[in-house]
Amino acid sequence: MWNAPDLSGKVAVVTGASRGVGRGIASVLGECGATVYVAARSSGASAASDGASGTIEETAAVVSARGGRGVAVCCDCSKFDDVTALFDRVKKGRKGLDILVNNAWGGYEGYKDGLPFTNFWKSPVEQMWKGMFESGLRAQMLCAHRAAPLLIKRPGGLVVGTVAWDGDVYLGGLYDVAKQATVRFLYGLARELRKYETAAVAVAPGFTRTGRVLDAFHVDEEGAHGIPPLAVSESPEYVGRAVASLAADPKRMDKSGKTFFSGQLAKEYKFTDIDGRKVPPFRLKHSFDELLEGPPED
Repeated sequence: MWNAPDLSGKVAVVTGASRGVGRGIASVLGECGATVYVAARSSGASAASDGASGTIEETAAVVSARGGRGVAVCCDCSKFDDVTALFDRVKKGRKGLDILVNNAWGGYEGYKDGLPFTNFWKSPVEQMWKGMFESGLRAQMLCAHRAAPLLIKRPGGLVVGTVAWDGDVYLGGLYDVAKQATVRFLYGLARELRKYETAAVAVAPGFTRTGRVLDAFHVDEEGAHGIPPLAVSESPEYVGRAVASLAADPKRMDKSGKTFFSGQLAKEYKFTDIDGRKVPPFRLKHSFDELLEGPPED
């Protein structure tokens, strides 16, 4: 249950697209015929800082193989000069822009065993600030800042920011602040872009089978479905289908300024994941603070 919408002639920028959710989104946009600028730090000449596999060149090749046109651009989206150069290249080559997907995020880097599960005052606040705000929120704001002049030239544009979100459920510390700030930023951007017929939407993927997740469970994609909680997880292309469906929706402005789960959009646009499953919207069972035990230490 997936009829790829026709996005031929559309120009997209997807950040954080060398692997994971970003690669999934870029791949689906390529399947729909779009030209996709694949932006991330990891290229053949510059390996990922944490040793993770995947490069912009590989993703660009997937985009082209699936019917679109992939353009690899090495870009640290937390750096103003890199972001400016990225969108100058888009302007020079394509004159305008139709879709921006802000997916770059550095908040998980440097944690061997995942994010610290502890009270805010015990967390490595400087490290978390750099990853979650400088490489996360700031990166989204910089890209939107440079992309907006190109987007408003073409009515019918779309900005998508990928977020972790479950309404008012508390996600913990600076992680929660960064993700909620991103949602609020997209809300404000939607208000400013409305008169230019350009939508801004936050999309929250569920538990996604990225390369890092599969490595953590010591399985590949084929062996994932029999292992809880991977049995109820999403592929990276599930959110890609959500983004493509939004981009093709003539009524996308009705969703501008709002936040949606991938599963919500799948139900509305009537698509499944790549394995044919209808993965429901991802909901957290507990708030972060409910899972912490014991009084704070002296």
